Amino acid sequence: MDDKQCKVLFKVEGGEDVSIFASFGESLLDAAKKANVALDAPCAGNGTCGKCRVKLLEGSVTGEPTRHIPAEEFAQGYRLACASVAVSDVVVQIPAQAGAYRSRIKVSGKGSVREGKIFENLRKELRAMGLEKDSGLEFINIEIEKPEGGNGMADRERLLRKIALTGPEPETSVEDNINFSLHALRKLPQTLRSGGGSLTVLLRREPGTKTGIAIMDVFPANASPAPVIAGLAIDIGTTTVSVLLVDLLTGEILTTGSAGNGQIRYGADVISRIIESGRPGGLERLRSAVTEECVAPLIRDMSKAAGLLPESIYRVTVAANTTMTHLFMGVNPEYLRLEPYVPAFFESGPLRSADLNLGVHPDAEVLVAPAIGSYVGGDITAGVFASMLFKKETLSLFIDLGTNGELALGNSEFLMSCACSAGPAFEGGDISCGMRATDGAIEACIVDADTMEPALTIIGAADQKSAGLCGSGLIDLIGELFRCGIIDARGKFIREGKRVRRDQWGGASYVAAFAEDSANGREVALSEADIDNFIRAKGAIFSAIRTMLAVLDLGPEAIDDVYVAGGIGGGINMRQAIRIGMFPNLPAEKYHYIGNSSLHGAYAMLTARNAGAMIAKIGRGMTYLELSTHPGYMDEFVAACFLPHTNGDFFAGVENG
Repeated sequence: MDDKQCKVLFKVEGGEDVSIFASFGESLLDAAKKANVALDAPCAGNGTCGKCRVKLLEGSVTGEPTRHIPAEEFAQGYRLACASVAVSDVVVQIPAQAGAYRSRIKVSGKGSVREGKIFENLRKELRAMGLEKDSGLEFINIEIEKPEGGNGMADRERLLRKIALTGPEPETSVEDNINFSLHALRKLPQTLRSGGGSLTVLLRREPGTKTGIAIMDVFPANASPAPVIAGLAIDIGTTTVSVLLVDLLTGEILTTGSAGNGQIRYGADVISRIIESGRPGGLERLRSAVTEECVAPLIRDMSKAAGLLPESIYRVTVAANTTMTHLFMGVNPEYLRLEPYVPAFFESGPLRSADLNLGVHPDAEVLVAPAIGSYVGGDITAGVFASMLFKKETLSLFIDLGTNGELALGNSEFLMSCACSAGPAFEGGDISCGMRATDGAIEACIVDADTMEPALTIIGAADQKSAGLCGSGLIDLIGELFRCGIIDARGKFIREGKRVRRDQWGGASYVAAFAEDSANGREVALSEADIDNFIRAKGAIFSAIRTMLAVLDLGPEAIDDVYVAGGIGGGINMRQAIRIGMFPNLPAEKYHYIGNSSLHGAYAMLTARNAGAMIAKIGRGMTYLELSTHPGYMDEFVAACFLPHTNGDFFAGVENG
């Protein structure tokens, strides 16, 4: 063994052991990345999130106790992988929750999907615009003459000739405009003969042409079970990937699925991932982390739950921020973060699934929602479409609370957009007890002002114990702590009690759930550092709103409706969000939580072919405001980094007791 290398054996709970040699000075986190071991690290190894906890079983590493690893746990062998460097051969245990972003793949079974009011309203709007159920895919039944002696016409050409002669305007030249997929060609000889010359053919009609079509698949006539034309709508969030599997003939959602974005181990924010992509092999690692490790397993599990083969998926739509679309497609995103911040593309045009290694029909078209700027992507163009903001005469504000805070302001006459560095707090990142909105997440709470005891609402079964805080629970808890006078305007604890803990580093935290009451045997505690991270995130949102309004010389009272999007939980308590200074002080009835609007927009693109063209038009017509260079934005941001704000007049009349 080279004396500058140490052997690291990772023992993964619930998985296989993995070993690798770590170079001198290389952290356990870097070694885990090289070994493709799932290890959550939203702070990109800066030691601030505390989520890359591992347990040292054998050997020696550098490192000292920290606020994330108190002395008693340090004595038991717990370490932060990002702050530990092996100085001998070591054996390291990876706790199951350390790779939670990978293990928490969640898929609904067929028949268990409950489509809510949001999808009902979206379909109603699509119908009103004449866009519903127009995927461009259709089945046709064809009878083909059997080959006879003296007639040597091949199977493919006989099928093409039959389609050409039975079209709405029969002409032999139409066959020159028909593409025949290799997948269908491989199935054709046997399928044609097993059906005695009777076929069911799946066609994809090319938009804007009379005769341009593609033969995607062939089936025996009256095949049992009947073939399904399925499609996928995918929202690739920086933290979470969400997917819908849809029957394109009916628009019915067959199954839903979600999982953590595997890129999280390279950092919770897009800048960390762009930097990682520039390292040797980094771009392929990031592409694989979201595609092979996340999207492809979701597709397999969802297809199985729906009783379909993945090859039955003939269309895929994707909505994501600009960095995610670049990484998903394996396109270098480096210039997104370098002046003058120019992406490789806004609109990608149609792609083939085989080029992206999705594991569906190889010739399925993949449509990506267009971006507007380096930090306002297809998730916003898709979201603005889903909210129907672009059709409204009154002034509306659209806010997407994801890892990046993205906003749009406007109506049917104009649209303006911007992005702010909100950070991953709204999705549980950069929060020591933060997590995605899945089983075990606290999504709402009420705190008793006298006893400081919390009443928690937890996602999952009735007896589900808490494992952490998702975005909506975080907003609630901070709002309640402020309302009860437990924290001050700076987010510092000013009351004492059994729920308030103070550590040796001078910090304090509020214990929402004690160890014996939690799902993993560890306290769910919100620290002052967590609150500080959240205050910066909410300050970024509020200051972005103020800046956009100032550009138009308008005040908040000019806004008629606010549409809040993002998969941060079961919904946001708007009054709490106003109380802490995240949203303007407007009547509660003006606020509407619309869920994952990016996914809803991807669904519209999937089921209504022309919706994609409308979303592209929205993107081309939207003005992008670059906040980082806008005069006055930083002053607005600094003023907003208090609860609720340094200017109390903005929130006059908001009850706080």
